[in-house]
Amino acid sequence: MGRDWFARETRQVIARVQGRGGELQLQRRGAHYEVIYNGVFLMATYNGASERAAVRRGLAPHGRVPREGARVLMGGLGVGYSLQEALTFSPPVTRVVVAEIEEAVIDWNRSYLAGFNGRALADPRVTILNEPFETVLQREAAGLNGPRGGYDLVLVDTDNGSSWLSRPENAAIYSRAGLELIHRCLAPGGAAGFWCCRPEPVLERKLAQIFATPHLETVIEETGQEAGFYLCLKKDSLP
Repeated sequence: MGRDWFARETRQVIARVQGRGGELQLQRRGAHYEVIYNGVFLMATYNGASERAAVRRGLAPHGRVPREGARVLMGGLGVGYSLQEALTFSPPVTRVVVAEIEEAVIDWNRSYLAGFNGRALADPRVTILNEPFETVLQREAAGLNGPRGGYDLVLVDTDNGSSWLSRPENAAIYSRAGLELIHRCLAPGGAAGFWCCRPEPVLERKLAQIFATPHLETVIEETGQEAGFYLCLKKDSLP
């Protein structure tokens, strides 16, 4: 696609709404869509390589053979690319739970963005929760039972990174208490992924205190920009 593509295409505002965390704006640029949150660029349909890679790597960390019947918990719906990747993964996942605080983002995924993400929200394996991710984490962590209860992958894609939040309340997700909740939500051998648009050394140090083998993986998007995600594994026990 290249950076010059941006200079050629003008923006057209399609919708502007007041959400639970601030103002959301959906705008079209050429054949693609962008979402702006409180005046800050958040996501676009012309990017998605890093989100998809985070799902693929998270379901098969360190080259492990993926487990059949995997379960995935996602914080943040975005334009639906991460969800679509989980649903088309092989071997098939059995359940994907997505927490998305903004109802408008859910509505746009079912309308304007559905053609980009393969109408992922219509898949019967998907449970979409119009709630803050931290609330869902608390409930999921408290309700896990059984010999292998938990998720094979917990993916955090609520912000541009722990140092570039879409809403101030999301800082709770990256606190020690929030990271421990994510760790508790993982099944044995499960992985957690944290999307970011730039390296986050403070977050990496926090992850090392809770998880095993945290490391940053980077991907070049179609626009030529670099993005990435921190991937880490569940520890046998917390310190």
